[in-house]
Amino acid sequence: MTLEEFKAKVYTLIEEYSEEADDYTEDTDLAAKMNHVTNNVMHEVVRFKKIYDYTTINIEFSEGETEYSIDMTDIDNMIYQVETIRGVESIVIGKRVIFTTEGTAKIYYSKYPEPITEETEDSYEFELDTDALECMVLGVAGNLLMADVANDHGQMYLQRYRELLERLDSRNAQGGIYIDGGVEV
Repeated sequence: MTLEEFKAKVYTLIEEYSEEADDYTEDTDLAAKMNHVTNNVMHEVVRFKKIYDYTTINIEFSEGETEYSIDMTDIDNMIYQVETIRGVESIVIGKRVIFTTEGTAKIYYSKYPEPITEETEDSYEFELDTDALECMVLGVAGNLLMADVANDHGQMYLQRYRELLERLDSRNAQGGIYIDGGVEV
């Protein structure tokens, strides 16, 4: 989903969508807050519905050294958590990764999405899954209307957002086992 499509969903939900308006709404206050609120809610949702990535790093010790240490941001400047490292022995301590064997490190990690700022183009593609984006629509709508005391829809949207956030399925795959040759019971 693009940022443009996302904005249209939010503005349609709160009955502020306008095809004629430059920012998809005639309400300049809502338009001014939209990208910042979307970024804030997106970073909240990504803690529940992670964005996974993968990279490899060739690990070679300096002469006389028995380990190699890197900062987690050396893996990816948007890294959130290291999920697992394969191919070499390593230890993750805080924001550092210490490799204790040489070779190719296969690093699986989760990361933060690319931030949305005032300058972000409407062609921006979200990295989140559809269920997370649909949840975000309610969170953004609720946050945009939160300060509007004459409109209680903001609280309704926020309550529904919290319910959906609790029910987001963080799994991207289901585990399974295959036993070759059968099992005696």
